[in-house]
Amino acid sequence: MKWLGLNTLREKYLSFFESKGHTRMASSSLVPQNDNSLLLINSGMAPLKKFFLGQAVPPNKRVTTCQKCIRTPDIENVGHTARHGTYFEMLGNFSFGDYFKNEAIDWAWEFFTEVLEMPKDKLHVSVYQDDDEAYNIWTQRKGVAPDHVVRLGKEDNFWEHGSGPCGPCSEIYFDRGSDKGCGKPDCHVGCECDRYVEVWNLVFSQFDSDGKGTYTEMKNKNIDTGMGLERLACVMQGVDNLFEVDTVQNIMKHISKIAGVTYKENDKTDVSLRVITDHIRSTTFMVGDGILPSNVGRGYVLRRLLRRACRHGRLIGINEPFLYKVCDTVIDENKCAYPELDEKRDYIKKIIKVEEEQFAKTIDKGMELLADMIENIGNDKVLSGEDAFKLSDTYGFPIDLTVEIVEEKGITVDRTKYNECVKEQKDRARADHNAKAKSSWASNEIKVDVPKTIFTGYTSMKSNDSKILAIYKDGESVQTATAGEDVTIILDKTPFYAESGGQVGDTGFITGIEVTDTTKNEDGHYLHFGIVYNNDINVGDVVSAEIDVERRKSIMRNHTTAHILQASLRAVLGEHVHQAGQLVNENYCRFDFSHFSAMTTEELKKVEDMVNEKILSSLEVTMTEMPIEEAKKLGAMALFGEKYGNIVRVVKVGDFSTEFCGGTHIDNTSKIGLFKIVSESSVASGVRRIEAVTGKGVLEYIYNMNALVEKSAHALKIANVNELANKCNQMVADSKELEKTIESLNQQIADMKSNNIFDNVSDIDGINVVSGVFQNTKPDVLLQMGDKAKDKYSNVVGAFVGEFEGKGTICVVCGKDAISKGMNAGKIVKAIAELTGGKGGGRPDTARAGVGDFSKVTSAIAELENIVKSMIK
Repeated sequence: MKWLGLNTLREKYLSFFESKGHTRMASSSLVPQNDNSLLLINSGMAPLKKFFLGQAVPPNKRVTTCQKCIRTPDIENVGHTARHGTYFEMLGNFSFGDYFKNEAIDWAWEFFTEVLEMPKDKLHVSVYQDDDEAYNIWTQRKGVAPDHVVRLGKEDNFWEHGSGPCGPCSEIYFDRGSDKGCGKPDCHVGCECDRYVEVWNLVFSQFDSDGKGTYTEMKNKNIDTGMGLERLACVMQGVDNLFEVDTVQNIMKHISKIAGVTYKENDKTDVSLRVITDHIRSTTFMVGDGILPSNVGRGYVLRRLLRRACRHGRLIGINEPFLYKVCDTVIDENKCAYPELDEKRDYIKKIIKVEEEQFAKTIDKGMELLADMIENIGNDKVLSGEDAFKLSDTYGFPIDLTVEIVEEKGITVDRTKYNECVKEQKDRARADHNAKAKSSWASNEIKVDVPKTIFTGYTSMKSNDSKILAIYKDGESVQTATAGEDVTIILDKTPFYAESGGQVGDTGFITGIEVTDTTKNEDGHYLHFGIVYNNDINVGDVVSAEIDVERRKSIMRNHTTAHILQASLRAVLGEHVHQAGQLVNENYCRFDFSHFSAMTTEELKKVEDMVNEKILSSLEVTMTEMPIEEAKKLGAMALFGEKYGNIVRVVKVGDFSTEFCGGTHIDNTSKIGLFKIVSESSVASGVRRIEAVTGKGVLEYIYNMNALVEKSAHALKIANVNELANKCNQMVADSKELEKTIESLNQQIADMKSNNIFDNVSDIDGINVVSGVFQNTKPDVLLQMGDKAKDKYSNVVGAFVGEFEGKGTICVVCGKDAISKGMNAGKIVKAIAELTGGKGGGRPDTARAGVGDFSKVTSAIAELENIVKSMIK
């Protein structure tokens, strides 16, 4: 058996199944398309589910893929074991109602024994205990020795997931030798030791389960196979785990060089090297598919992986951003199979570097917050699980870092409560995810069995001879609909553009129907949603279909402008700018893009001027279909995560912009009229949003702005609107003077109230204790009273409560001498607040809290002296 590299194995597998009549499909994006049931693609079958469920027609009944996958349930184990990882590639060959067990087993055996030249005596097979057919194929048809075939139960060798298609499995194992085993004489396939490695799983989908134990034989049976590429590479390269596979090991070597450590010399550094190696693989591919770090959803998964890798970088002595450098090696090792990584190299590195830099700030902020928490820990020396979770969830401070820091101070973390908080968060996320998944499946309930729609809307706004192929009411197919009913119509051909690519769907009229929206399903059926307004409509009717032309023209102006805008942003801000979302309708163009800071006034003006210059240059806009490779040679930009066919539509705006796009556009930029940026804002970390208007929208914007200026001038009693700016500046100056006056008055009030309370100072073992409760007093006044108390006495403990506009505030201060005797304002204010049902905390010298029930304030303040006595050292 010869050594083969991971990239070679991938190509050999895909080429082999192409030779067997399979269509090679490119890996889908890690972001599920039209499927809210998954957060990230986690198996080779996941992107093909629509074909298995009959929701879409595959390009061929035989398909082979190598699919990028992310799985994170065992993320805490990554690094601590040699087998766990979050990123992997899954090889698969699939049959949608074509071949079945004989061919699947034949080709698996041929690929292993003839293409890869694996020794037959090293291969073992498992089959489902009741699957005599598979057992006989292996032993009689392929000649596998019976002692190399084992029957396993439903838990091991039967694939099902609730109701729907399911069936028995047959797994192929590689025997790594007795030296890798447990040493037991009965060691065999299925043993928990490392001797027998499962390499390939063949799933025979032959039953339809009702989810209650009844299995019906399916007429059209399917094949779904899965083989982990990294696991196969381990076998072919004779290594123990994925971290020793050639491409992965090269990534680890880069990390080792930066850190100045060597793999397999120290157990602790080995853990960190494995974590970083795995996580940078995952994150590079995730960012390459358009995922951005955030605090929710898949963005949260990305952020967690990146920050965990950063944390382990610090553990091995790397205290500066470095992952973006390692990202180069990840791309170099994978660009032969995923060239888009190389194309987006600068963008991916920029996203990762920015997140590393932000995490460095997070670490500093977390250290500050943790220090405050430690300061307020009681005698039990336990950091609450809620505080640890708050650090982790809200501030991104890793739990393992929290544990390490507090342990150095003899403090433990309440991991039980922390885990409960984590579980509660996961349960909430899962409930939300399941709700979205249900709505996702609901949208796929309509089963369409008519030819797909021909779209004529690129060249025509109207069709006089379209035919109604199907009518749906409430998700059910009907033959007739009457006036007043809500319907979904499918035509044989239509000029109506279906919502996609950020462009809204067309509205208009089909004979007898007012169309309010248009979408399309996976199979290319255009769904016209509308209301029947005149007489009955029937399946088979020949009708006229006409879009709202003026609305479409406005949409086209905004869509073409979005292309010019992206090119302008890249020219002004840099090549890292990529589209991160888009909405173009008849009213405005909303464009989301990757960028890491708010645009300056100067940058916005440059972009706006550049877009208008291209509009006024009357550039020709062309739309051409061509092979995807030819489009790439033209430099056409593609959307992140978007999957394109062999033939793509390319939209060129002169020589300024070239993009893949299926939307509708004007044919000359002069028809846009003018362009005006209305707003620029943040959408998420690393994503900005521009909203802009064109054509008549610019005129509307000018009218609205003029009206706003006139209303403002009228409100300020200015006859000449040109004086508006001067008037506003004068009002700001007057406001600042008033603020100074108010501050001075507040200080006078604080002085007056303080003078009275200092007449009743208690001395407790050398500590001056003073308190007071005040009505209609703002929190700022309380703080000023506290400052005055500390100025007057260095050994003071002061507690001041104020009520203002129905809200109560407690302010506690401790002088430096009082602190030296064990006083802590944060702990004191927390104790007082709890007696009222409120919460709060702060530093040892100054702290604030909210009052729960103001009627309990008097009794709570009365406990101040007892609280002080309990804290004296």
